[in-house]
Amino acid sequence: MNIFQDWPEPIVRVQSLSESNLQAIPNRYVKPLSQRPNLLSENYHTKNNPHTAAIPIIDLGGIYTNDITLQAKTFDEISKACRELGFFQVVNHGMSPQLMERAKEIWREFFHLPMELKNMHANSPKTYEGYGSRLGVEKGAILDWSDYYYLHYQPLSLKDYTKWPSLPLHCRETLEDYCKEMVKLCENLMMILSRNLGLQEDRLQNAFGGKDEAGGCLRVNYYPKCPQPELTLGLSPHSDPGGLTILLPDEHVAGLQVRGSDDAWITVEPAPHALIVNIGDQIQMLSNSVFKSIEHRVIVSPAEERLSLAFFYNPKGNVPIEPLKELVTVDSPALYTSTTYDQYRQFIRTQGPRNKSHIDELRSPR
Repeated sequence: MNIFQDWPEPIVRVQSLSESNLQAIPNRYVKPLSQRPNLLSENYHTKNNPHTAAIPIIDLGGIYTNDITLQAKTFDEISKACRELGFFQVVNHGMSPQLMERAKEIWREFFHLPMELKNMHANSPKTYEGYGSRLGVEKGAILDWSDYYYLHYQPLSLKDYTKWPSLPLHCRETLEDYCKEMVKLCENLMMILSRNLGLQEDRLQNAFGGKDEAGGCLRVNYYPKCPQPELTLGLSPHSDPGGLTILLPDEHVAGLQVRGSDDAWITVEPAPHALIVNIGDQIQMLSNSVFKSIEHRVIVSPAEERLSLAFFYNPKGNVPIEPLKELVTVDSPALYTSTTYDQYRQFIRTQGPRNKSHIDELRSPR
């Protein structure tokens, strides 16, 4: 279990720094030269830019059609994205644009509440639930230019409404509706991924501990305006430690970047009303690296704040996670040693986001 009860030093809200109109960011947020974004070559202003990411946009309606050819094509598109990019966008995903907009609006309102109201929900590294401004507990660590709110939706044993914000009005009802739809989408995607691995469609879900025991949590990322975006990051490079991530992006301000096959950082341009899906480390391990969990990071803007909602769908904390036996052969031996999600996520909770160093540590000795 996490032994850290509190942060190693006083928490500073990045939003407060941004709103104080400072000209230079504090040294705590200045990344080493090798980690700084090259905003000129990476085309910071991404509208109509040919260098933005060709993350595929997949119409999920093709899965639920009677047209067998279209259905097979859609399965193939998802499979290709999972094997090569680890990221894809989905449209016709079942969530109404109205609910998506309402969820974003409620969180924008939350982050613009007076600081004393937000700080009533201040989090600790014990569970991370609540209003936070850092990942990792290393004293003196270089921090990311972002605040966030983290909460558990399922399993029921972890769901605690007292840890959810009570303001703005009706936010808990909207959050409940939003997370319920997210779980439905994740369960559907798990069936699709299982079939694409040549397995029974409930195989991945069962490996997560079953529908009732799988974890579902929401992290709302708030990236305030930054006077020196070329020196820092909103979120450092990492691959997601969990199973599956569904991101509701900010359609107006691009910021998510994915590491391409040539190691270049590619800015993702969200399609209207699309959700961005990415594979996490647990599914990379279960699939014996057939599906890829890809590094990504977030750049910040000098002119505009940015908000996104990341829903994480994870295995039950104590079930063993290792390559599924159906996918392990003499020619494709198990690439990873066994772990549990509870053990695995302690790394990012204590060390903060660090590329793909953790999953690489679990590679089986060859």
